[in-house]
Amino acid sequence: MSKVNAGILGTGHSYPEGILTNADLEKMVETSDEWITTRTGIKQRRKAAPGEYTSQFAVGASREALERAGIEAEDVDIILCATVTPDQILPSTACLIQAQLGANKAAAMDVVAACSGFLYGLWLADSMIRTGQAKYALVIGAEILTRYVDYTDRATCVLFGDGAGAAILGPVETDRGILAAKIRSDGRYEDQLFAPGGGTKGGFSAETIARGDHFFKMKGNELFKVAVRSMADISREVLEDANLKTDDVKLFIPHQANQRITDAVANKLNVDNSIVYSNIAMHGNTSSASIPIGLDECVEAGRVKQGDVVLMASFGGGVTWGGVVMRW
Repeated sequence: MSKVNAGILGTGHSYPEGILTNADLEKMVETSDEWITTRTGIKQRRKAAPGEYTSQFAVGASREALERAGIEAEDVDIILCATVTPDQILPSTACLIQAQLGANKAAAMDVVAACSGFLYGLWLADSMIRTGQAKYALVIGAEILTRYVDYTDRATCVLFGDGAGAAILGPVETDRGILAAKIRSDGRYEDQLFAPGGGTKGGFSAETIARGDHFFKMKGNELFKVAVRSMADISREVLEDANLKTDDVKLFIPHQANQRITDAVANKLNVDNSIVYSNIAMHGNTSSASIPIGLDECVEAGRVKQGDVVLMASFGGGVTWGGVVMRW
């Protein structure tokens, strides 16, 4: 059997129609547009309406990716849904997506790696396709983070938005597709970004709800340095593994956590700002959905062309981080 790489054959994204602007937040919590913009770069974020749920947007993004790839849902072998905001505890959101798509042949499972989830999914799909365990993989990042935000905590409530992005992966020639991928984690930083309620440790009761234990808690200042260092380091590692340099990169899509983090990572890598994609002003931090949404927006805008080297890097709660470099 000839060697193959796993390449992205089609992308898609979907997000709620609802928009929460900085002006809206000024009416909800002690903050201002200037404060939010200066510290995060965010101007607005998408917000799901009551009754909307994660798999809805995942399915919308997936259908778009399938159509663009020219692949039928029944041809998909594996569905990997990266999310920390599932439809429900059981079954997995990936199984619910499988049923809605009619991808009856596919195995389906969720990937829980916070903001790095989509790159974790790409790493897994790449391994499966390279080894012949799967031919076509659907990798999704989908979140409704606004359900887990405390709108009295201005440090976190200004950051998060909702949406989904998806990619269809399949076999491509060995000089194309994913050239190198790495994932990492360090649980010693678990208290930097977490939600203590709802699990077997923190429990789920009227008391935990009253305390807001199901809301995200974050130590932003402490997380900043770790995020910048980790994303820059793993970017260098995957480029080295692919025998590439930063000068070879035509498009860099970092996780959209904070514009200051994006700028700091780009500076550490010494890449020109013209190749760094940022949509955080319009979407906020959508966790696992941020990179696939950004990638699809770049595809739609014609910012990525055949043969271009694309670098992606992410960092999230756990803590987790990952890097992927591919030739389009």
